[in-house]
Amino acid sequence: MKIKTWLLASVLSLSSISAFNVAAEQTDSVNIYFARHGKTMLNTYDRVQGWADSPLTPAGIETARYLGAGLKGIPFDRYYTSDAGRQRETMQVILKEMGKSEVKVTELPDLREMLFGGFEGLPNEDMANAAAKKLGMASGAVMFQQMKEGKVGLIPMVDAISQSDDKKEAENALQVKTRMQRALNSMVQDAIKGGDKNILAVSSGLSMQMMISDLTDNPDKNKPLANAAVVKIIYENGKYKVTDIGDMSYVNKGKEVINKAQ
Repeated sequence: MKIKTWLLASVLSLSSISAFNVAAEQTDSVNIYFARHGKTMLNTYDRVQGWADSPLTPAGIETARYLGAGLKGIPFDRYYTSDAGRQRETMQVILKEMGKSEVKVTELPDLREMLFGGFEGLPNEDMANAAAKKLGMASGAVMFQQMKEGKVGLIPMVDAISQSDDKKEAENALQVKTRMQRALNSMVQDAIKGGDKNILAVSSGLSMQMMISDLTDNPDKNKPLANAAVVKIIYENGKYKVTDIGDMSYVNKGKEVINKAQ
């Protein structure tokens, strides 16, 4: 199936936030922990990495180990990644550190990072400059400063990237949000059917931000997520509540645990 056809099907399958909410009469409660993957080779080279992929660096593996050690006390019932190698690898490192290497991990392509189209593999600076130009700004540096000051939102930036792609294949903000929320809904529905309470999912930074873009008013949703940072969402009574954004406490806790054991 061509990329554009896949993206169109993704959007048409979910036209509004109400379409993905589980029935409001439900009284089930589910905790969903989303973690960004560990640092990769392309992250290190400051290259665009969406549907393109690269392996974790030694530092990325180490941070994933810390995350696994920090999450170890949580009784997870289900585990998810996308089909991207960096997310799979991060999950396997986490599970090994938790002593759960044999558990089943479900892959959902919807959990992929944003598709950046023709920008894939190029320097991040090139993509940022192109998006800034589309927004009428002098450079990516100016755009990021405007975002830091709260003058430009994340969604306009994502849409500017999409509009700047000369290959016309980069996803826009709605497309990323749609598929990520579809994945979230699917995970919760499976958890409710199975009577499960805690879910761990590994995804990517920008796609996680798009997922929560209309689920919270917390301005932290517009801040970049560090590698292995956690976003926690609680589903209860048919609604989603984002309680933590960019949480590094699990990594810090795990680092202390591992260093003490050495």
